[in-house]
Amino acid sequence: MITRLAAAVLMLALGACASLPENKHREAEAFAGSLQDRASACTAPAGCGLASPLRDLADAVAAGRGDGKHEVILLDQGNDALLTRLHMIESARHSIELQVFIYDLDETGTLVLDALVRAAQRGVKVRLLLDQLYGLTRPQLQAKLAALHRNFELRLYSPMFNQAKTDKAEFFAGVLFRFRNLNQRMHTKLLLVDDRMAVVGGRNIQDRYFDWGQSYNYRDRDLWVAGPVVNSMRDNFNAFWLSERSVAAPQLDDVARVLLDAQADPQRLQLPQRAYSPRMNAMAAMAQDGPRVISELAAYRRAVGDAVFYADLPEKHADEASSRARASNAVYQIISQAQTSVLLQTPYLVMSRLARQSFRQLQRRAKPVQVQVSTNSLAATDAFPVYALSHKYKRLYLRELGFRIHEFKPFPASAFMRVGREPGWLEKEETEAGDGPGLFGYTGSGAQAPVPLNKEGQRVGLHAKSMVIDGRIAVIGSHNFDPRSDDYNTESMLLIDDAGFAALLSASIRNDMLPENAWAIAPRETLPELADFNYTMGKLSEQMPVFDVWPWPYATSFQVRNECGLMDYTAPEFIGCSEAVGDFPEVNMSLKGIYTRIITVFGAGLEPIL
Repeated sequence: MITRLAAAVLMLALGACASLPENKHREAEAFAGSLQDRASACTAPAGCGLASPLRDLADAVAAGRGDGKHEVILLDQGNDALLTRLHMIESARHSIELQVFIYDLDETGTLVLDALVRAAQRGVKVRLLLDQLYGLTRPQLQAKLAALHRNFELRLYSPMFNQAKTDKAEFFAGVLFRFRNLNQRMHTKLLLVDDRMAVVGGRNIQDRYFDWGQSYNYRDRDLWVAGPVVNSMRDNFNAFWLSERSVAAPQLDDVARVLLDAQADPQRLQLPQRAYSPRMNAMAAMAQDGPRVISELAAYRRAVGDAVFYADLPEKHADEASSRARASNAVYQIISQAQTSVLLQTPYLVMSRLARQSFRQLQRRAKPVQVQVSTNSLAATDAFPVYALSHKYKRLYLRELGFRIHEFKPFPASAFMRVGREPGWLEKEETEAGDGPGLFGYTGSGAQAPVPLNKEGQRVGLHAKSMVIDGRIAVIGSHNFDPRSDDYNTESMLLIDDAGFAALLSASIRNDMLPENAWAIAPRETLPELADFNYTMGKLSEQMPVFDVWPWPYATSFQVRNECGLMDYTAPEFIGCSEAVGDFPEVNMSLKGIYTRIITVFGAGLEPIL
């Protein structure tokens, strides 16, 4: 019965997306090309981008006039991450490359897309590379972009069934019959302007990555960089752009159909104008103000020396490829070289076999390496099946891998974010003058200033992927330090060997671990005579491939008093400073908590793909 149902689903999916013949694709592409605007609003040979202090900084580094080999700016808050992107695009003179996993046409997505379109119209070559599964999944929109301008190109990476949009039936068929292909996604994120400056990190293009979500936002992190390392980023982008897995929009069946249908009425391919909200107008205006941009970002700016870009290539998805790739190999090599400490922040604490081996080796040394981990709580995460696997292995993480885990709260008291603000806060603060904290919470003293958050409906979850080794080596990127990043997704990250920048990043991560922002994970309190028995039974249950049924897990969550600060649970004062608050604080009796326990029991086999 199940086999018949699966076959029926596949037939429906394939029937719904029967491939067009190649001549129809050529006809659609030629029609789109005939509609493309070829005019340029710029006639200056040097280009007509907005005057930009960021561009000036990048030019100074390229000319050897900077204070270091590279200049970097830590983009810790969503609003300044969006501001930086928009300002970079407005300043572009020759080329823009944008590579991203998720692109949603909400308010932030509209701002970015409109800026890209204006850049193309003033003569900038724009190349937009999206993973097909979640990248502007609207055939009509992609058709309009294909017919927009000769300077604007859009390609989709690894399209399922050669479609821009994967509907539910196709997705289910992909799960059943093309599972590996479905999971091989381009998770890399990069914005590169004029081969001079770039942004890398964890953010996609969607409101919740920039603190603009209505009910849920991601605590995320990016990095602006200028210097020689940008050349490696350009080469990596080109490798993806030229890959046979990257398909031009008119070569997708559903986009081609829209183009062919529009031949009778080309006006249907005009890109519509969207009315801006007040905060969109305020952000767009700020992006035009170069001095304001550099002033807001000054607290995060650092001149650094060595920077290395590690990134996977599309070959990671080849059938004959090894399970590991460049980014993953680099991650574990960096970890294995740690001498004193590893500070790790990841949204998904599910360690691959290689990761476990790396951390075990650190603990087997004569002087074990200190490992502190910032990750999501169940209440904060939007991926509870992944958390369930993390929960299953907490004994392993604490006892065998030496982790000191702090789980991010859904309503942190302070964070480098601007969420939960009253409607109109952005445009209101934009028009108000005076001393004190800047728009994004900077004090002006060069120190970072966490912003108090409003708990009214604005839940927050971690999405940042960062690491600091020995207080000296900083890593920021898209790699989640999990099996998916190891084996399925292509990833990228930037490594910076600089103690000053590492201290800046460490302060940011440790702020997320403070008691006001996170629960500490520690062994649950139990009677001394039962402790060994409970530990043994929990260990045996954890090692079962499917049924993890022991009802008293080794570890649970603790609320540490704020005045006690960031604590190791092995410290003698931990007991007096903390109170157990349950395995899943704030969700213990909810359906989310029940589902998590079910997956913890039955979901061990899902570990590689979660």
